[in-house]
Amino acid sequence: MENLRGSILMVLAMAGFALEDMFIKRLAVNLPVGQILIFLGIGGAVIFALIARSRGSRLFSRDLVSRPVLLRNFGELIGTIGFVTAIALTPLSSASAILQATPLAVTLGAALFLGESVGWRRWSAILVGFCGVLMVIRPGLQGFEPASLFAVQGVIGLAIRDLATRAVPRSISSMQLSTYAFATLVPAGFILLAISGTPAVPTAMDWRDFGFAMITGVAAYYAIVAAMRLGDVAVITPFRYSRLVFALIIGTTLFGERPDVWTLTGAAIIIASGLYTFLRERRQARRSVAPSAVTLPRA
Repeated sequence: MENLRGSILMVLAMAGFALEDMFIKRLAVNLPVGQILIFLGIGGAVIFALIARSRGSRLFSRDLVSRPVLLRNFGELIGTIGFVTAIALTPLSSASAILQATPLAVTLGAALFLGESVGWRRWSAILVGFCGVLMVIRPGLQGFEPASLFAVQGVIGLAIRDLATRAVPRSISSMQLSTYAFATLVPAGFILLAISGTPAVPTAMDWRDFGFAMITGVAAYYAIVAAMRLGDVAVITPFRYSRLVFALIIGTTLFGERPDVWTLTGAAIIIASGLYTFLRERRQARRSVAPSAVTLPRA
C-alpha cells in the first residue's frame, strides 16, 4: 500500500512540475527570462525560508558556504537558467524530453568524477540515451533548433547539483538547501537582464501565472519528498518519467505543439536507457550488500 501511495504521489509531483513549466512558458511570452528568474528566486527563497524557520532550522550556518553547497548552488543556477530559457524558446515537449537525460548525466558524472564503478552495460545505456538526446536535438539537420542546447545546459547543471548534493553535510536540511538555491537565481536574473533583456511591467495575468507557478512548484516538491519517504526507491523512481507524458499533453493541447517522430523516438530511447541504468544500479547495490548480510562472525 505504501508503494502505491508513493507512486501516486510521484505522479502528482511530476504533474505539478509540468504545470509549473507551463506557467513559466506563459510568463515568457511577456517577460524576459532574467525577470522570470528574479521572480522565481525571490518567491521560492521566501517560501522555503519560512518553512525552514517553522521547523526550527537556522537560515545562516557555516556549512552553507562549504564547497559542496556552493557547487550545488552553482549547478542549480546553471541548470535552472538553461531549462527556463529552453522552455521560453523551444517547444515544451522537446525541452522536457531532453531533461529526462539528467539521471544518465548523473551516472556519467559519478563515474568520471566520483570514481563510481560503472560496467559496460551502463556505459552502453548512457551512450544510447545520449543518442536519444541527439535525435531530439538533431544537430546539423533541417529540424535543428539551436535554442534546444539550453535544455542540454539544464541537464548538465542539474546533474552537477545532484552530484554535489551527495557531499552536502547532513546537518543541512533540504529546506535550507532549497532556500539558498532559489536565492542564487536573483542575482543571476539581474545579470541576464543587464546583458540581454529589458524589464517589462507584469500584467495581472502574469502575476496570476507566477502565483500558480510557485504554488504548483512547492506542492510538487512536497509530493516528491513524501513519495520517496513512503515507498521503495526502486518502485517509485520510474514514475519520474511521467513528467514527459504531462509535458506532451500540455504542449499539444495548450501550445499547439506537434512533436515529430524523431522527438518521440528520442524521448522513448532516453527513458528506456534511464530505466535500464537505474535498474542496473539497484541490482549492483543489492549484490554489494548481500555478501555482508550473510557472512557469519568468526569464532
